[in-house]
Amino acid sequence: MAEKDWTSLMNQELKDFQKIYDQVAEFFVNYSFQLVGALIILIIGLFIASRVGRMVQRLCERNRIDVTLSRFLGNVAKVAVTMVVAIICLGKIGISVGPFLAAVGAVSLGAGLAVQGLLSNYSAGLNIVITRPFVVGDTISVQGVTGVVDEIRLAYTLLEDEDGVRILIPNRHIIGEIIHNSDTTRLADTIVGVAYESDIGKAIAVIRKVLADIPEIEESTAQVGLDAFADSSINLSVRFWIPTRQFHAVRFRVNQGILDALREAGIVIAFPQREVRLLSEES
Repeated sequence: MAEKDWTSLMNQELKDFQKIYDQVAEFFVNYSFQLVGALIILIIGLFIASRVGRMVQRLCERNRIDVTLSRFLGNVAKVAVTMVVAIICLGKIGISVGPFLAAVGAVSLGAGLAVQGLLSNYSAGLNIVITRPFVVGDTISVQGVTGVVDEIRLAYTLLEDEDGVRILIPNRHIIGEIIHNSDTTRLADTIVGVAYESDIGKAIAVIRKVLADIPEIEESTAQVGLDAFADSSINLSVRFWIPTRQFHAVRFRVNQGILDALREAGIVIAFPQREVRLLSEES
């Protein structure tokens, strides 16, 4: 009895497999040429989409459109051509586009609710591309980090600091925040304390000469002046702009140059001092 049941089950499985095989074979017999044609159209279409995307990007760059916006428009053109090719291929193999688009819409709605964070990054990236608060090559400070904008994507912005560290910031953490944009340079602010008996005019002139001798610093942007009367020193403020990718290296050279020049000029760099007097009572 058990052997008959097993045989009957096997026969049913074979019938189901045969039915599926017949359906697949019938599909390939009826649509084999359509499948080949759709595959050829897909390959050619993807090639054309890639070429169109690059062509749009080059056209935008030739018309001096920002590189970020040029890349975005190139990608939009590429995606648009790819979607047209996909619709043509689906129609070629007999799949109705209307119900397919409806299904995609329903799936997209559910997926959109599940990936709200990711979509917010893309919408923020589109905002950056359109409003252009910064472009590639600018130096920005946001969310406590500073670096040169190396690349702007719809999902994230990539910064690079002087040490070559690449910092990836999701775009939703940029839009709505306070952004400091200093183009390709960064401000260095140094305080130099000199003794009260020093010649302040001479000290300022010595520091200005040090800044003028360093080619990375634009002399017209450098500022040196009396900042404050401290307890033990007169504080001079030194402000100058440095290329962001060389910020620390140039700042160290400036500090060393100021120290050597002030010593050579005989100007005393002050340090905290305290005068103590001992009074004794006469007996």
